Amino acid sequence: MMKITLSLIVATLISSGLMLMCLLISKKMKFEREKMSPFECGFDPKSSARMPFSIQFFLIAVLFLIFDIEIAIILPMIITLKTSKVTMWVLTVTIFMITLIFGLFYEWKSNMLEWTK
Repeated sequence: MMKITLSLIVATLISSGLMLMCLLISKKMKFEREKMSPFECGFDPKSSARMPFSIQFFLIAVLFLIFDIEIAIILPMIITLKTSKVTMWVLTVTIFMITLIFGLFYEWKSNMLEWTK
């Protein structure tokens, strides 16, 4: 029990020391204009580098990622058809597809799929 306690104390001290060192080292003493501006081959920037973008684009990108991950989940389901019970496999695939269809229907009804408003 003493070894575990000692190991826990040593790990806590090392991690706290590293966090403190990183905090002290990473302090920026002053903000220079050149370091805060975006780099454009030595010229002054023509516009702000932090321009807002459309939230619709972000929602479409997230929707694409979700369906991309779902395809990665569906493909192994086809391989497991040979090794699993057919009724259990069909039930699992049906529940998964119904969940996908309801999610797509919800996004369609909440106008998330419209690019322009």
